[in-house]
Amino acid sequence: MLRGRARPATHTLVAFIDEHRDRFGGVEPICRTLTEHDCSIHPSTYYAHKKRLPSARALRDAELAPLIIKIYRDNYSVYGARKIWAELKRQGHQVARCTVERLMRAEGLTGAVRGKKIVTTVADKEAERAPDRLGRQFVATAPNRV
Repeated sequence: MLRGRARPATHTLVAFIDEHRDRFGGVEPICRTLTEHDCSIHPSTYYAHKKRLPSARALRDAELAPLIIKIYRDNYSVYGARKIWAELKRQGHQVARCTVERLMRAEGLTGAVRGKKIVTTVADKEAERAPDRLGRQFVATAPNRV
């Protein structure tokens, strides 16, 4: 859960601590263990993060996400970010298209894609295959040895 970067984001660590604090005896033991494993977080950071008010972006996202979902569902789940953005503008909401794209991605919403999937290569099952002269051993001891 905590892999991927040098140090996970603070909100990820706080969520991890919230999930496991009852099991491991509180915040301090978890912070101590995480710090020993190069995921440095102090208990004061945890408590400060818990007290912090939501950012303006988080509040705006919480306001816009239900609107985006409603527009998406009202239009048979085919609208993409561009059309949802245009509909929000028609309804009088000032929002950037990239914000709509980000929130749709976070909600797992995708627009319909038109057209057929183009198949460029179809393998001929009757064609003769090249013989396996290496016996599936692709590692050579030196250049030009296999």
